Amino acid sequence: MSRANLLELSAGDIRLVASAGDGGRLTSVVVGGRELLWANRNDGLYGWGSYPMVPWAGRIRHGRFAFRGREYQLPVNMPPHALHGVVLDRRWTVTAPDSMTIDLDERWPFRGRVRQDFALSEDGLAVTLTVEADEPMPAMVGWHPWFRRTLGEGEAPVTLEFTADEMLAKDAEGIPSGARVAPSAGPWDDAFTGVQLGPTLRWPGLRLELGATSEWWVVYSEPGHAVCVEPQSGPPNAANTGPDIAAPGAPLAHTMVWRWSRN
Repeated sequence: MSRANLLELSAGDIRLVASAGDGGRLTSVVVGGRELLWANRNDGLYGWGSYPMVPWAGRIRHGRFAFRGREYQLPVNMPPHALHGVVLDRRWTVTAPDSMTIDLDERWPFRGRVRQDFALSEDGLAVTLTVEADEPMPAMVGWHPWFRRTLGEGEAPVTLEFTADEMLAKDAEGIPSGARVAPSAGPWDDAFTGVQLGPTLRWPGLRLELGATSEWWVVYSEPGHAVCVEPQSGPPNAANTGPDIAAPGAPLAHTMVWRWSRN
């Protein structure tokens, strides 16, 4: 990977690498010499790092949605549904030491672009996604971080703490059915809203609190090697159930925040 395709930021003993050539994803976040992200490229496009999901996150049922009286069909990249947008598998352009951009391509039926900005400090990270639209469009943003379950050989695994008012029930196709239920005990591959306590990951000697300007979280805690805690501006299939709208002069922007502390 050419270094021209990388953003490399540091603050004290914190190191961050984001790769424009890998779909704008964070490929490494090291805190005090310990890598937080699962970064095995052999796990395929969707299984490593922390990648942006734009202009939708999660699944759109059968890749179909309607907007302002017109029906649209998206490529079905995870049959039978369309998954995680169109920016995580294309090369971004680095435009500044802490920023990169990408145009929405032909797989999305509306024109616009996405900017991703990174701000790193010794105690945390903020990443902002902005959708700039050339025409009105439904839009959604999110991130899909794969956090390592253990940070070192022989260490105790991570624990995840959060409280939420509601969880979305899923139908037989794995899409929210419309029903909202009390959160189950997990493990999860589910969407939550009304999160009262920001999701917190605890490893031996390290605490990571997650926050976002968006109200939805998807938690995927089933894998044995990693835990995914995903801030999203809408639930899966939001294109069919009430998406946000981005328009010329009215971009959609959200920020994901990580705060770490050591003990």
